[in-house]
Amino acid sequence: MPVVIHAGSAPLRGTHTGPGAVREVLRRHPDLVLVVAHLGMPEYHEFADLADEFVGVHLDTTMSGTDFTNRFAPFPDDYVDRLGGLRDRVVLGSDFPSIPYAYAHQLDALARLDLGDDWMRAVLWHNGARLLGLPTA
Repeated sequence: MPVVIHAGSAPLRGTHTGPGAVREVLRRHPDLVLVVAHLGMPEYHEFADLADEFVGVHLDTTMSGTDFTNRFAPFPDDYVDRLGGLRDRVVLGSDFPSIPYAYAHQLDALARLDLGDDWMRAVLWHNGARLLGLPTA
């Protein structure tokens, strides 16, 4: 069963937030299946490193790339390409209904990354279905 974890340091850093704390948990439990909320905002690359290193780490898109979030935690210039390479480790997240924009804006924000239809299908359906043991066809 995947565990969703809010471990990025935004909006406020805490004792147990950030990629270092998560890395320590994964070091002790390398088979743990984690879904890191908000792509690990603002430590985008550091959490992507964890997804590269640990097969059970996935990243959730909640609020990512939206106009709201881009004001205080925009993606680094080279991060969108990295997301393309992590296609099978990224899952749709929304935090709906407690978000400061229309639900559809999250989908628009992902589409404007221009990572292609296969990436969108994987993120919007296939990856989440796989994680939950649902049929993907």
